[in-house]
Amino acid sequence: MSLRFDWYQSETKVVITVLLKGAIEKNYNVKIEPQKVHMTADGHELILNLLHPIVVDRSSHKAFSTKVEITLAKETGVRWESLEQKAEVVKEVAIRQAKNWDRLVSEEEKLDEKEAKGEAALNQLFKKIYSSSSPEVQKAMNKSFSESGGTVLSTNWNEVSKEKVTVKPPEGTEFRQWDK
Repeated sequence: MSLRFDWYQSETKVVITVLLKGAIEKNYNVKIEPQKVHMTADGHELILNLLHPIVVDRSSHKAFSTKVEITLAKETGVRWESLEQKAEVVKEVAIRQAKNWDRLVSEEEKLDEKEAKGEAALNQLFKKIYSSSSPEVQKAMNKSFSESGGTVLSTNWNEVSKEKVTVKPPEGTEFRQWDK
C-alpha cells in the first residue's frame, strides 16, 4: 500500500510530509539517496525519484505522532517545478546525452554567422576570434581594447605588454578627454 504525502520547498531545502500514524510502531525506515527517497513501514511503501539531486549528508527524517517529516538539502538553489521526475523527462535526458554537442554547437555558430549583418557580424567575428584564442591573445585583446578606449584591438601580446596602448581615433576625427 502506498503512502500519502505532501511537500514544500525553500531556497535550500525540500520538506516531504508523509502521513502515517504511529510510524515508530510501524517500523518505519527511510533511505535517502542523491536523487531518490525510499520509505517503508509495515506493508506501506513510498518511492520518490527526485527531480533534482540533493545532499544526502545534510538531509534527515523525523517521526511525529501522525507523520514522518523528511528534510532534503538541495544541491543547488534551483526552484523545483515538481518533486519527482516524470517518465518522459528521464527518457528526454537519456536522448539528450546521446547527442553530439560539439556538432550541435558548430551548427548553431554557422546559423548565427549567416544571420548576422553589419555591426552584429563584426561582433560575432570578434567573439569567435576571442573564444578560440590562447590566453595570451585574449589578454592582448582585453588590454588593447580597454586602454585605447575601444579604438585599438590587438592580438599581439608581445607588443601590447610592453607599454600602454594609446588611443587611435578613426581617420577624420580627433580624440578629446571628456573632462577637458
